[in-house]
Amino acid sequence: MRDYRKYKVWELGHEITLMVYQLTKDFPKHEIYGMVSQMRRAAYSIPSNIAEGCGRESDAEFKRFLIISQGSANELEYFTVLAQDLGYIENQIFSDLNNKVDRIRRSLNNLINKI
Repeated sequence: MRDYRKYKVWELGHEITLMVYQLTKDFPKHEIYGMVSQMRRAAYSIPSNIAEGCGRESDAEFKRFLIISQGSANELEYFTVLAQDLGYIENQIFSDLNNKVDRIRRSLNNLINKI
């Protein structure tokens, strides 16, 4: 069994999740059950799927969960674009978050290719 806490990609996913929770607490109240919920689920799905995959027995299962994490990162990327276009986040915050999401997508891709 792998220790998910030893993976830098998991650390980045956790960091992104904390950032998204902090960011979305200031979103309009009417978005609580819409975009806020979706962004948070997409964000925490990244590190949680890495953690779940680490608990699996085979490399194939681990890889499958990494691919799911990658899909969640893609989903989160779209929500950051939408949130910026709706004026919910400032350009600098968008840039910081988008850069981290891009970094985790590349890191996940590298890890998937190594397995």
